[in-house]
Amino acid sequence: MLRKHWMMLLALSVISVVGCGGTKESQEEPADPGPEAAVTEFLNAVRDGDDEKTEQMLTVTARQTTQSLDMNVAPAGSDTAEFEIGEVEYLADDGARVACTLSDLDQNRQRHTQELIWMLRREPNGWRIAGVAAMSGEGEAPKALNFESLEEMRMLHDASQQLPGQAQRPENSQGAIQR
Repeated sequence: MLRKHWMMLLALSVISVVGCGGTKESQEEPADPGPEAAVTEFLNAVRDGDDEKTEQMLTVTARQTTQSLDMNVAPAGSDTAEFEIGEVEYLADDGARVACTLSDLDQNRQRHTQELIWMLRREPNGWRIAGVAAMSGEGEAPKALNFESLEEMRMLHDASQQLPGQAQRPENSQGAIQR
């Protein structure tokens, strides 16, 4: 009898804790999906050639900077591009770095892979992309590109203007996504 009572109390305790938590959680806003979800959404938009979505996934400052230069940080869409999200490193409450491997086929149909680290900032509308660092060769420091820096983006913009066919898509510039 005592054992039956104890089991019923335990069951009621579990139900009240789980039940209340579940009900309360479902009435609140959905949990923050995290920086890895933001990078996934950004890279899916890049792969799909959805310039509007890639722009929305940038921080407010990065959007203002790229818009002031009339430039797009994403390369042309590619249905052969693949990516894999790696480690996430949180920097305080509002910053994160997300590692990823990005690969695509070149004009000779050879697959090339690049290691990237995306820099993100949590804004009121969620995690947004602030920049990227491309991993160089072994022993070399990553080459970073701060999408929020007018000076860095202006240099990239100016360099892309000098390359034939690269005016709007700085895909072969230092720190940008290589295809």
